[in-house]
Amino acid sequence: METPKIADTKCKSINLEPDVYFFCACGRSADGVYCDGSHEGTGLRPKKCRIDEPKNISYCMCKQSKSFPYCDGEHNQLNK
Repeated sequence: METPKIADTKCKSINLEPDVYFFCACGRSADGVYCDGSHEGTGLRPKKCRIDEPKNISYCMCKQSKSFPYCDGEHNQLNK
């Protein structure tokens, strides 16, 4: 299994409506947020999340967060 590619070294604020989302966990998707199938052959899988009410989240773009897809500040360790 490959390691996730760092899409960015800061989080991204996104507004979500109630739905089921498949978030990119490999860092290879075109926008770095939503799965577009770019993980094929890597052994990595997207993170499936059900959102029950509208909300804004800080999305982890470095793919290193312990609470992925939510940012936990792990990108701060990458910037050192």
